[in-house]
Amino acid sequence: MDNEKLWAEYIISRDPRLKDEIVKRFLPLVRYVASRMSVKFHAGIDFDDILSFGVLGLLDAVDRFEPERGFTFQTFAVPRIRGAILDELRRYDWISRSGREKLQKFERTLEEIAKTNGRTDDKSLMSAMNMNEQSYKDLLEIASRSYVVSLDDVLALEDGDMQREDTIEDESPGALEIIEQGEEIESVVEALQKLPERERTLLSLYYYEGLTLKEIGLVLGVTESRVSQLHGRALSLLRAEMKAASGM
Repeated sequence: MDNEKLWAEYIISRDPRLKDEIVKRFLPLVRYVASRMSVKFHAGIDFDDILSFGVLGLLDAVDRFEPERGFTFQTFAVPRIRGAILDELRRYDWISRSGREKLQKFERTLEEIAKTNGRTDDKSLMSAMNMNEQSYKDLLEIASRSYVVSLDDVLALEDGDMQREDTIEDESPGALEIIEQGEEIESVVEALQKLPERERTLLSLYYYEGLTLKEIGLVLGVTESRVSQLHGRALSLLRAEMKAASGM
């Protein structure tokens, strides 16, 4: 039975056996989302726990999905899977209070630079933040794992409609939801256009091409650790550009 027919029968009958079949088919989506979330596990949490958190989000998505609204299930389910994982992670306070305060200061600094069109290279940022190189790298690592986003929709829009709805068996779902709920696609696109070329390339390789951090390192000629730092910086810049544009 194909997915469309399966959904049609389930919506009518709400048969638990059909629900189990839907969940089984879309379990790879949970693994995909979980594997793309740059988080360091709190003591007592491993990847299997992350997957179990994601399954809760998948179950909620199956219950709430309304095919008649025109969205693909992947698009609808991803933010719910990601949200369920984040809700559980927050219970473990996985980023310290001091880490969050540093991120907030970093965002404010980037916003000011974005508003004044100033330089955004690492040295100028370290100077503005009054940080040494190691502290700055540590902050970028926190940023990389704290901003959990998916830009597939935005990056696909740049090249036209390129949804890959039928590739779930390859664990490569197509266009997904954007940055936190409520953000407009247009504002994300505009912010992306303002990013330096290296940051745009990194985000494209990671969120659209599906490369791992290690693979991106080979493309850019840097270490995997450096890619993680650049990823955090790119996401921070993107958020700062969006806030500057909105006047927040």
